[in-house]
Amino acid sequence: MRMHKKNHLEERLMQCGDIVKIADLRDKNMKRAAGVKELLPLKEIFKNDNPVRLEIGCGKGKFVSETAKINPDINFVACEKISNVLIEALESAKADGLKNVYFLNCAAEVLEKYFESGSIDKIYLNFSNPLPKEGYKKQRLTHPRFLKIYKSLLRVGGEIVQKTDDGDFYEFSLESYKSEGFEIAYTCQDLAAHPVDGDVETEHERRFKQCGKNIYRIVAVKR
Repeated sequence: MRMHKKNHLEERLMQCGDIVKIADLRDKNMKRAAGVKELLPLKEIFKNDNPVRLEIGCGKGKFVSETAKINPDINFVACEKISNVLIEALESAKADGLKNVYFLNCAAEVLEKYFESGSIDKIYLNFSNPLPKEGYKKQRLTHPRFLKIYKSLLRVGGEIVQKTDDGDFYEFSLESYKSEGFEIAYTCQDLAAHPVDGDVETEHERRFKQCGKNIYRIVAVKR
């Protein structure tokens, strides 16, 4: 079902312009677009040198906002390609007056356009679409073509923290991390039974738990 466009979307996005970078990607060749650098001035944005973490696919922003609140000495950039969804995250962060969260409206394919190599401390992948059909494998956010991008963004020792409700996607992701040289530091196949201190529950996660689904978690480290 097609999502209805939010009322006054463009105007509302402009009102949040101080906390979001909206990608101009008229060039549909993602690889070429990513090569035209437009680095985010992170020190100017956050006015400090604190570590930077990146959430890819932040949705309505519950995870990044709540995580930022309990980690005031860490900066967060939250990426979401669908502006119709991102607007809710933007308006919520502004209402909360969060100073350590910034947003990026772009696809994951062009993240290297905006970040220096090795500038990210940790990447969060929360309930990315598992895209179970074989023909969509290369679009999965843990496919090796994406992991190569994340690897360039992460510092040595930096982590990818992934959560999913899909067992097949969990197994696919584990193999992808290993094939790209990441160290698997942690795995869990039932997060409700083995909660992690400081791990914020997402909107999807709450719903999946209510349906009795297992939540899988992986921490993969760049070496």
